[in-house]
Amino acid sequence: MTAPTTSGPPQSPLARLPFFYGWVVVAVAFVTMGIGVNTRTAFSLLYPPILDEFGWERGVTAAAFSIGFMSSILISPFTGRLVDRFGPRYTIPAATLIVAAGMALAPFVTQPWHLYLTLGAMVVGASVMLSYIGHSLFLPLWFIRKRGLAVGIAFSGVGVGSVLLFPWLQTLIDSVGWREACWTLAILMVATLVPLNFLLQRHQPSDLGLEPDGDARPAADGSGPQPVDNIVDREWAAVDWTVKRAMRTGRFWWLVFGFATGLYTWYAIQVHQTRYLVENGFTAEMAAFALGLVGLTGIVGQIGLGALSDRIGREWAWTLSGLGYVGCCGLLLVIKIEPSPLLMYLMVAAQGALGYGLASVFGAIPAEIFQGRHYGSIFGVIGGASIAGGAIGPWLTGALFDWTGTYITAFWVAMGMSAFSILCVWMASPRKVRLVAGQAAKRARAAA
Repeated sequence: MTAPTTSGPPQSPLARLPFFYGWVVVAVAFVTMGIGVNTRTAFSLLYPPILDEFGWERGVTAAAFSIGFMSSILISPFTGRLVDRFGPRYTIPAATLIVAAGMALAPFVTQPWHLYLTLGAMVVGASVMLSYIGHSLFLPLWFIRKRGLAVGIAFSGVGVGSVLLFPWLQTLIDSVGWREACWTLAILMVATLVPLNFLLQRHQPSDLGLEPDGDARPAADGSGPQPVDNIVDREWAAVDWTVKRAMRTGRFWWLVFGFATGLYTWYAIQVHQTRYLVENGFTAEMAAFALGLVGLTGIVGQIGLGALSDRIGREWAWTLSGLGYVGCCGLLLVIKIEPSPLLMYLMVAAQGALGYGLASVFGAIPAEIFQGRHYGSIFGVIGGASIAGGAIGPWLTGALFDWTGTYITAFWVAMGMSAFSILCVWMASPRKVRLVAGQAAKRARAAA
């Protein structure tokens, strides 16, 4: 790596590693997501024993997850501003302590509102900073040419973590109980994520005197490596986007609706699939294995579709992911008729290898439309608004089951939401503002 010239900020000793520091940021995010997101997702495994112990209605119990997401709606806009001001080095450890406290207090619940406060507001709500949304506030800033690939690799930590954590967690639940499982997760989070992020995580390349993709800063006389010109709409790209300016555009609202409906399907399936599989003839261990396997195949979706999006565009990656969730819901409907392991594995593949690809472009799409000084604040508002879909999904799915006695209607609704999400992202059209690396290179070759 060529050392930055003296025209930029002084280089941090951290930047003198034999590889550029963006990949250190990716590695820390990989571990954080692997533990942090799966601590939140563990609600799907805690949900059945809590139902069995307290006998609450499914909609009432699942509402804890939805209330947590509603809390995230209030938190996200402020999270974006906090990251812009303090960086993830401080915001991620702070969020980790809140989530861990929620897990530690959850075993003492006796009423639904206790569950809403602990596993809901504290765990699901505060975990927004540890999740896809929280990391999308700064990870895209470290890369341009390999943005989709880098984010996909970081987010694939969720899949690796799920394969390692969920079978182990289910064993803990079966052997010593769900309360002890909560305490164990709380200790794991504090012991790993707090020191790791405080010591190594950074906000943006300029903090270390670097450029995106590990490039050296151009010399003061303009010589040296120059950034790739990927701008299509120069008038749009020249705007100093703020939250207020962004909210006056159609693209902002297409992203809000597109992300909200995408998250609706994601979390509706994630929260209810374990119970659904058990009720359709699968063992609790097999259902837990399926949840973990979704995360494992999600590695393929996140890295593969992230890298593909760098070549063919973010809209196409989002489309393939959305179609994956349509197929997942369709297979869940068929499983009720024919609960075979083959159909379960096909459902897992559609959900993970395709559906989870949404995450790899979740931050890249707004970054390419509203890139600038206030990107974190803008994405915080978009993320907070779109979390409403993730909040409504588990609750409405459970409520539709309570009303109809079946998940059939709920899964058809989820399929429709996913299809509408695809339409919204095409309407937002990030390709009409900035091209991805593959398209920019193709344009450059054509011009030459």
